[in-house]
Amino acid sequence: MLAYTHAKNAGRVAGFLCSLLFLFFPYFASAQEIEILLKGGHVIDPKNNIDAIMDVAIDGGKIVRVASNIAASEARKTVDVKGYYVTPGLIDMHVHVFAGTAPDAYIANASTSLPPDGFTFRAGITTVVDAGSSGWRNFRTFKAQTIDKAQTRVLALLNIVGTGMASRYEEQDLSDMNPVMTANMIQRLFPKIIVGVKAAHYWGDYAQVKAAVEAGKLANVPVMVDFGEHQPPLSIEKLFKEYLRPGDIFTHTYSHGPANRETVVDENGKVKPFVFEAQKNGLIFDVGHGGGAFAWRQAIPAMQQGFKPNVISTDLHTDSMNGGMKGLDNVISKFLNMGMTLPDAILRVTWNPAQVIKRPDLGTLSVGSEADVAVFNLRKGDFGFLDARKLKIKGDRKLEAELTIRAGKIVWDLNGISAAGWESEMMAK
Repeated sequence: MLAYTHAKNAGRVAGFLCSLLFLFFPYFASAQEIEILLKGGHVIDPKNNIDAIMDVAIDGGKIVRVASNIAASEARKTVDVKGYYVTPGLIDMHVHVFAGTAPDAYIANASTSLPPDGFTFRAGITTVVDAGSSGWRNFRTFKAQTIDKAQTRVLALLNIVGTGMASRYEEQDLSDMNPVMTANMIQRLFPKIIVGVKAAHYWGDYAQVKAAVEAGKLANVPVMVDFGEHQPPLSIEKLFKEYLRPGDIFTHTYSHGPANRETVVDENGKVKPFVFEAQKNGLIFDVGHGGGAFAWRQAIPAMQQGFKPNVISTDLHTDSMNGGMKGLDNVISKFLNMGMTLPDAILRVTWNPAQVIKRPDLGTLSVGSEADVAVFNLRKGDFGFLDARKLKIKGDRKLEAELTIRAGKIVWDLNGISAAGWESEMMAK
């Protein structure tokens, strides 16, 4: 009888332990289920002050761990990124991607704009901000044609002109610069997509900027200003001090076209004192390289005197992609060869633009954030870099995107570092 009782109790204990094991099995199983593990790379995440060799674990489209020596046995796929740099997916804060075929159109719904997915992932970019290609009259078309279809996260600055960048002619129409309609579209209709207002290409006085800033105030968003095409040039000191607010954005910072645009560096190669003052007071200086808006004679003296851009961006469109600009990784490389450190450059294409557009969920590898990740090779060699004026500097460092992950999915793999060898297909048979 005693033996029977012991056996019965042992059976109960075993059953209880099996129940516990069954109860906690999902936990143990999930602990083994990292979908992608990026192992051994040099992680640069400025938001979280990480600049060290670490592993990055991704599961369910999210960042789940950033730590040293995560066991490969915990992951379904491990990618060896030793010798590479791992960063948050880059943010290109100035592009034109309202691609279309409208006759005689300039950038809005036009062939000058580009489909984003063809030009983002190959440079490590996972988020772009379209810089005013559309206005409140045609934003819905842009959203349907591009934003809703792209794998790239596409955000937008809404042009203060209702028809956006339809042509230089339409961009002069003060009667179509409606701050209330612009602000309403941002605040009431698309607050998660439209992150600011754009003013550009106006031939008159400061009236367009005033309208854009009014819209920015109503919608509580920043304003980006392209302040060229004035003959004679208007004062950027007056623009900075009397019209723009802290957090507003001055783009094409290193442009050199003194006949129609005042420059930040004077003819003696000196950064104008009020430029430093404006940056200190919170004005954002954006590169916006473009096809004609980046000159070594502006950028090199500025960098030598400690005037760095807050944000590095491309101004991507058909006139810039095959010229001196090429891609965001190439633009970053230019700053590396002018003396900027890699962590400093990565800050300006991740966490800095995320803060400017008030999207703190982006530009970071924080646990729980969407898994937008870039892996770069910093090549050493003999390279040449062009500005928009087709002038060259020599450099010995060039950034190249090896792998890009968007929302947890591998969307670019330059050399197949995430792939199995072809022999595995034969072995599977």
